[in-house]
Amino acid sequence: MRRGGGRLSRGPSRGLRRHHPSRSPGLGLVERPGSDTRPDRPAAFHCGWLLDGSGAGARRDVVLTVAGGRIDDIFPAAEGYQGLAPLDWRAFTVLPPLVDAHVHLFLSGRNDPVLRRRQLDPGPEYVFRHMADRIRRYLRRGILAVRDGGDHGALALALRDRYRQGRPDGFVLRAAGRAWHRAGRYGGVFGRSPAENQRLAEAVAADGRGIDQVKIINSGINSLTDFGRQTRPQFDPDDLKAAVAAAHRRGLPVMVHANGVQPVADALAAGCDSIEHGFFMGETNMARMAARETIWVPTAGTMAGCLGTLAPGSPEADGARRLLDHQVAQLARARALGVTVAAGTDAGSPGVRHGRAMATELGLMTAAGYCLGETVRCAAAHGARLLGLDRPGVLRPGAPADFIAVTGPPEALWKSLEQVRAVYRNGLPLSSSLALPGMTAGG
Repeated sequence: MRRGGGRLSRGPSRGLRRHHPSRSPGLGLVERPGSDTRPDRPAAFHCGWLLDGSGAGARRDVVLTVAGGRIDDIFPAAEGYQGLAPLDWRAFTVLPPLVDAHVHLFLSGRNDPVLRRRQLDPGPEYVFRHMADRIRRYLRRGILAVRDGGDHGALALALRDRYRQGRPDGFVLRAAGRAWHRAGRYGGVFGRSPAENQRLAEAVAADGRGIDQVKIINSGINSLTDFGRQTRPQFDPDDLKAAVAAAHRRGLPVMVHANGVQPVADALAAGCDSIEHGFFMGETNMARMAARETIWVPTAGTMAGCLGTLAPGSPEADGARRLLDHQVAQLARARALGVTVAAGTDAGSPGVRHGRAMATELGLMTAAGYCLGETVRCAAAHGARLLGLDRPGVLRPGAPADFIAVTGPPEALWKSLEQVRAVYRNGLPLSSSLALPGMTAGG
């Protein structure tokens, strides 16, 4: 721990006292058998690699020490160590917990038309069981926070309230409730329209539900057969600006679904907090986002998931591939311009599965030129900022001792995220049996 801390210290030339666990660590089973798991008990971890979430590259062979539920120190193992023998995590890469900044918990992501129709008109208890199981899938992959972009029944919001009543530790769900879209335009699956003769700003101001953010749909969706087709904005620019102001007066951030140059431009001019998707938004809008520090959630993996559901060689598959390539190119340009990007998967879209889609999204960022450290920052620190979490998403002294461990070196991260070996929060392991009210074993 920190020099002079009085609890654990580095030795000048003693070398590291190593501890070899008697069993291979698994989710929630990484502490030594019989060890004290009080949050105030010091602990140490000898990590093979560490990505701190700041955007820096991986550090090799370091010791992370914890006390009082917070990170006390991170230092090279070669400096030597005295005190409590650390857990031997030399086979693992350690990184901050991840955040999925765009999901739809009420949808499964499976491309089964019968199942999807049932999910669009289900009984609440059916949905609660399966949404709760999807949260467990996030936990198993080290994703400890998600932002739900809305559903027509505000079911994710209701689950959030159940979740708070059940008080399981370790997971954050931010819910938009029901999104806003213009009557007769795209978005009915995810929300509702303002009442007749009611302006969007009036509707936002009058909505008394205890939501975490306002979701506004300001464009249509992408065409798989007419590449580059852009839809007109759904809302008048002045009304959109007034709606964002109304949300901000309530202390609520605003996420805007927008594809195409004009819908994105209007959302940025309105002062929204994040642009969701942003296909075909163009470089001028990206430059504005960088200047205004508006966060972009590109959801590029939606096209990879969609591609997997289509017949190879079909016009639709070719269209999905072109959309994917174009969005990756936009990501590359956004990186060059300094746009703040947060990782979001749009899980629940066809072919985009909850939890596992994060590895696809981060892999596409890597393909766009983001280095590994930058990619982890997008999935941790930037996501934490967007969701307003009280945890920075960065591993540094003084921060909450929240971290995950995956097998192997950082180069294998996108594969190893499927088998996260440990999830720690406040210096303690989360149990793999963490349950929510109504959670099923399967789902």
